Amino acid sequence: MTGPNVFLTKSDAAYAEVRRRILSGELAPGSVLAQYDLAESLSMSITPLREALRRLKGEGLVELDVHRDARVAPLHAAEARELFEIRLALDPLAAGLAARRRTDEDMAALRETAGRLLPVTRQWGEEALVAHHAFHRALYRASHNENLVGMLDGLWDKSDRYRRMGLELPPGEEPRLRDHAEHQTMMRLVIDGDAEAAGRLMREHIEQSLTAAAISALEDGSPAR
Repeated sequence: MTGPNVFLTKSDAAYAEVRRRILSGELAPGSVLAQYDLAESLSMSITPLREALRRLKGEGLVELDVHRDARVAPLHAAEARELFEIRLALDPLAAGLAARRRTDEDMAALRETAGRLLPVTRQWGEEALVAHHAFHRALYRASHNENLVGMLDGLWDKSDRYRRMGLELPPGEEPRLRDHAEHQTMMRLVIDGDAEAAGRLMREHIEQSLTAAAISALEDGSPAR
């Protein structure tokens, strides 16, 4: 079995690293990918990189034309709304299942990740986003539905570019501080086994999320970062 940073092929390594750069915003939406320069930065030939870019095209993260020119897929309001709508259905389901099925180990993970949470504001930036993801993933895992966890992990990754765009918008501090407090309440509801209230709060939480803010900005024609 390979470790978390060990890849079977160079194409796998290129895929993982380019995907990371896209999702983190290091490679900006709409930016042209200079493939030979990118391959050099990855210390590999062009062939495994092109294989990786084809995989990323299949995920909607990269656009390739017939001449093999490549660019990072731009942000689209329609895609953001689709991801948002699916999460509105699946995140509350996960929260409700977690409240019914959580184990002692799950509750310990929720408490530990909740203790690292920070308000998701420009001030805290990447550190807050990483802690935010860790908490949600602990909650997803507490649902003990592996297919659901897999779907939500994929949705989280695809939503990350929109979440980061939302972080750059000026909604004020109050919504993000409320969001921070909601995590603590959600943890208590799951630990207390209140499935209905946990699911309801999760839906409200998603409705006020950074992705929702990004959708509004994109639909209004604000420039995507």
